[in-house]
Amino acid sequence: MFNCYFKSSKEKKSFYQHKKLEMLNYIKDSLERKIASVTASIEVLESQINRDKEV
Repeated sequence: MFNCYFKSSKEKKSFYQHKKLEMLNYIKDSLERKIASVTASIEVLESQINRDKEV
């Protein structure tokens, strides 16, 4: 995966921990965007339903 040469196993562990953290933050950001999109869709649909009830 990564062709890096580490001075110690501690450096290697730290490197992979940081890569894992980057990946998890990327996944979290992606999920937050999806949740925001779904939330906005729900709000629009609810307002349409309420508008149609009034007519």
